[in-house]
Amino acid sequence: MKNMENEYLNTAIFAAKESAKILLSYIGKEKNVDYKGKINLVTEVDRKSEDNIIQIIKERYPSHQIIAEESKPDSSRAEYTWYIDPLDGTTNFSHDYPIFAVSIAFEIDRKLQVGVVLDPTRSELFRAVKGKGAFLNNKKISVSDTRFLKNSLLATGFPYVITERSIKLFNHFLSKAQAVRRAGSAALDLCYLASGRVDGFWELDLKPWDMAAGKIILKEAGGIITNFTGGEHSLFGNNTLASNRLIHKELMNEIEIAEKE
Repeated sequence: MKNMENEYLNTAIFAAKESAKILLSYIGKEKNVDYKGKINLVTEVDRKSEDNIIQIIKERYPSHQIIAEESKPDSSRAEYTWYIDPLDGTTNFSHDYPIFAVSIAFEIDRKLQVGVVLDPTRSELFRAVKGKGAFLNNKKISVSDTRFLKNSLLATGFPYVITERSIKLFNHFLSKAQAVRRAGSAALDLCYLASGRVDGFWELDLKPWDMAAGKIILKEAGGIITNFTGGEHSLFGNNTLASNRLIHKELMNEIEIAEKE
């Protein structure tokens, strides 16, 4: 299995780097922007990047299932599954705002084994293999040792349809944490948490491809990821709470308070 883990990791890294070339080639150029629904952005680059990743994976593993943002969803769950976000941070990318990433994860029997998140503009490659730790480029990373919410830098994001619940949580944490950041890429938010750049993260209504790679990278870096009440986190759930472990209970308590306000 060890050799296969390396193969899966190398496949994810290769696919991410090849697609990053596509993304970078469009920086500063006109992008054909379309919409999924009324306000959910998608560009031709999302599709090109995703097609490229799928082609690479299918050439090597033709029987594996793929769950990807721009492809027709498959409701079944296979033994071997890849989660692909070809461009996490499409709105940023469409404005040449340099915070976006390629995110690829692989699982076996519903257990994440490999995660890769590549930030093309900073040449930062976050990666993890189950049980082997998490890395930024070639340096091992770990979560922060911040112990209190009041000293914490938090990250979050809003769904395209911003709800009253989203605003309520955001406003609540503005006065409880040292600061809150909304960068526009959940994959990078989770990797920043894994590398100690932020201390906690929450978000509503993420999709599996938004967080699969970031989830295993975070866990391998010593972090924790649950639902808002501390229960087991699901890639198919509707809320995500993650932290360096030390502030997790405080985060849960404050979410409970905010929800009751």
